[in-house]
Amino acid sequence: MADNAYRDTSGRKLTDYPRPSVAVDTAVLTLDPDQGLVVLEARRQNGTGWALPGTFIHEGETLAQAVDRSLRVKANVRGLHPRQLYVFDDPTRDDRGWVLSVAHVQVVRLDQLADRFTDTTRLVSVDTPGRLPYDHADIIDLAVAYVRAHYVDRPDPDRLLGDEFTLRELRIAHEAIAGHPLQRDTFRRAMEPHLVATGAISARGRGRPAELFRRRD
Repeated sequence: MADNAYRDTSGRKLTDYPRPSVAVDTAVLTLDPDQGLVVLEARRQNGTGWALPGTFIHEGETLAQAVDRSLRVKANVRGLHPRQLYVFDDPTRDDRGWVLSVAHVQVVRLDQLADRFTDTTRLVSVDTPGRLPYDHADIIDLAVAYVRAHYVDRPDPDRLLGDEFTLRELRIAHEAIAGHPLQRDTFRRAMEPHLVATGAISARGRGRPAELFRRRD
């Protein structure tokens, strides 16, 4: 019987090439009132140490399906739609063999993690994520840099504050993302073109009532 399998210009079939395993790892970030910007970690299956929720791709799965499965199984976190961040492809990154990791990231409200496994997951500061396997610390660093870049000149793009908020609430959220204080007047000038005053006043928190704003887009 004739061999009709595809061959490239060198005459090789796809099966003639070595194939890496493909994994997904996800940095789920949120704001904690006490710790600031934190990342979700899951206890490793061997019971020693922590890692980002991740898994190997199963046959017939998409990357998004694998991410969803890993978050459900490892952390009992559901309904998220992380975006692809970067492919970590160093052939020596994983001591188990040749494994590519497609890293993902998403910023969520803290209540979206309310049902997570409390005995096998934890939320830790992105500044002190602990000793992690492989290049998970690098994934966290890249995820944080990616998110911080999106918060420089856009008001709370991940909608951690809901639809309406005061400028003070917005600045506090952005400071937690940035990891340092922000100059009030400079921050206000950067954000005001992207905000619409609602005409309503908030009496939440301490101090004088403050005007409520919403995002322009």
